[in-house]
Amino acid sequence: MNDSFKFNFEEAFGIFGGFFFWQNEPRTGETEIQYFGQVKEVTGYEGVEINSLKGGWVILILKEDRNEYIRKLGKLENDHSQNDLSIDYRIIRKDGKIRNISERIHLTRSKQGEITKRSGLVIDVTAYSSEIRELEDIAEELKLLNSSKDNFISILSHDLRAPFTSILGFSEILLNETGLSETDKYEYLKYIHDSSQNQLQLINYLLDWSRLQTGRLKLQPQRLHAQSLVYNSVSYLTGLAVRKNIHISVKILDSFYIDADERLITQVLTNLISNAIKFSRENKTIEISGRIYNDDLIEFVVKDNGIGISEANSEKLFNIGKIFTTEGTKGEKGSGLGLALAKQIVEKHRGDIWFYSTEGKGSEFHFTVPAATNTILLVMENWEDLHNLEVNLKESYPGFTILTAENAFEALGIISAKLPSLVITNHKLPLMDGLKFINTVRKENKIVIIPFIVFLDSDSEETIKSYQEIGVKTIKQAPGLSDQLKTKVESVLYSFN
Repeated sequence: MNDSFKFNFEEAFGIFGGFFFWQNEPRTGETEIQYFGQVKEVTGYEGVEINSLKGGWVILILKEDRNEYIRKLGKLENDHSQNDLSIDYRIIRKDGKIRNISERIHLTRSKQGEITKRSGLVIDVTAYSSEIRELEDIAEELKLLNSSKDNFISILSHDLRAPFTSILGFSEILLNETGLSETDKYEYLKYIHDSSQNQLQLINYLLDWSRLQTGRLKLQPQRLHAQSLVYNSVSYLTGLAVRKNIHISVKILDSFYIDADERLITQVLTNLISNAIKFSRENKTIEISGRIYNDDLIEFVVKDNGIGISEANSEKLFNIGKIFTTEGTKGEKGSGLGLALAKQIVEKHRGDIWFYSTEGKGSEFHFTVPAATNTILLVMENWEDLHNLEVNLKESYPGFTILTAENAFEALGIISAKLPSLVITNHKLPLMDGLKFINTVRKENKIVIIPFIVFLDSDSEETIKSYQEIGVKTIKQAPGLSDQLKTKVESVLYSFN
């Protein structure tokens, strides 16, 4: 084999994990197999070591594949009309690792059909096989997604059309029947109103889900007071709860803060709580609680004692391709999209959502969101101002870690490693002013909004307006923990109190 041929041959097999040739010539009386090439790279053994093994090459073959290998090889040797065999199997290397092998065997026979020579090419296709399996998994996943999409569109088409027949029917009655009683008019109008409201909710869910899928809906996380967030959601649903005489109990510590997009997480809470009301019977209690899940996450739980979820429907929850609707205990309607959207929102927040349910006894839904970081970053060139403000903030906010930087570049490094709850800085900084610093931070952290408070050293209306345009609070006085600064700090850190 000349060097040029060898180079091209090895280059052609570069995608595999090694290869070698073997041959055996019974006509010469040779019983041992001769090995050429990368036999040690593939098996971990030298060729002479393989020949010394009891059973030779066959003993390296994984037990599950060995019988099939022996059967096919025997069939090849006994069938005089066949001289070639391609077979895939697995071997155990000398170091115990399993490798995927693809072997091509060729037999040379005499005119009488007697085997005069055996030869073969053994290729380690482990990496290639892994890629094939990954591609097969991706193909299967895409197939399931496509099937889910078709099912989703079919269900959605029905859900979008269905209410309009009744809405149009009732509106035509109201327009054409002049003798309707006030009671009948109210009933028909209420149905039209409720159906329209459900359709609007469905469309809003669809728009949010679509924007999340395509990345057009960006998260805007901020430090949120967990207890107030829940109370706001409960307040919005009070009317539904009152109509069924359902009591809602909230057990969340006042000290819990989360980093989340207020609108989207409120949507998750509102959906879970409204579902709990919908599937609870009259005079029952719904419990909403929160607790520390781990160092990074807060867990919310919405628990009801309602009708529960059947085992068949449990498998469909959160699946956009298997959405289904179930009437509430008083005939309440729903789109079936709420939970699928809730899952998307929670996962975009790097959290998780799950549930436990017993049919006839109730359900509890859990989800996690990031706990708020308790960090304030001070960025000031004047060391004395920096030190004094650091000491004052530590005394006033003992639950917070106070970090410091003397210039914007040092601050950018800190922010990239640990997103602070608040940044307090001077407008005038070495090499980069406050405006440029803030714009750089926002450019590098596009999905997170970090609040800033800036000390101004002048009354320049142009500078003040520039900060107002980007939504940054300013203070026109020397650095220090004044009442004005304290008010602004607390408006950021405790915006829900």
